[in-house]
Amino acid sequence: MAMISIKKERDLEKMRRSGQVVADVLKMIRDRVAPGVNTLQLDRDAEDLIRKAGGAPAFKGYRIPGVPTAFPGTICASLNEEVVHGIPSADRVLQEGDLLSVDVGVLLDGFYGDAAMSYPVGEVTPLRRRLLEVTHRSLNNAVAMLKDGVTVGDIGYTVESTVLPEGFGLVRNYAGHGIGRRLHEPPQVPNFGRRGSGVTLKNNMTIAIEPMVMAGEEEVKTLADMWTVVTADGSEAAHFEKSVVIGSGGAEVLTPWEE
Repeated sequence: MAMISIKKERDLEKMRRSGQVVADVLKMIRDRVAPGVNTLQLDRDAEDLIRKAGGAPAFKGYRIPGVPTAFPGTICASLNEEVVHGIPSADRVLQEGDLLSVDVGVLLDGFYGDAAMSYPVGEVTPLRRRLLEVTHRSLNNAVAMLKDGVTVGDIGYTVESTVLPEGFGLVRNYAGHGIGRRLHEPPQVPNFGRRGSGVTLKNNMTIAIEPMVMAGEEEVKTLADMWTVVTADGSEAAHFEKSVVIGSGGAEVLTPWEE
């Protein structure tokens, strides 16, 4: 198994700063989401804020094995049935009742921050409102139980036991992850699991927890652009994420977008 890094306090100070920029972007987008806005404009606004803060967009130019094109956006902007990795575009104009999920990554002074929020566009259906609430709650439940000695399986169990009784499905092909000097570090943090299983988390480990929840069946597929992941049945999806550091008495959120 790859080594999981334990951060020093000076590392955490840098991660707090990169995480704050991520949070600032998500709060800015929350204020700008409205019918008629296109996702490319949100992307440009996000990049402008990140660069003015002295950072660099973590996702722009990001490559994954088997995909010939690098990710072109600063943010992932996923609409409705799009789960993750939606590409910002001037043609993607927000409509009343849409769900928009935005994932943001920032590299600042050698350390990464990563978080995501899902936003209602105007008035959304009761189903979509409940999907947002349950996904958000599953993330907060997971963060609330974190402390030294908790396992990755405990996190997955907490998310799963929040989501499934509500009749929603979980994306099982993608997971949270460690974070630090690299955007994706060990360990993987799935949104399902058994209590007490998997890697045991220790003080000053840093991870990103990110429930991805869908209103329908649990299958997903990737579009022809080789980035955008959608629900196979066309049902809507939501995505929330926070980066955190483990402590003896709990966890500190490094990307405080709820403030």
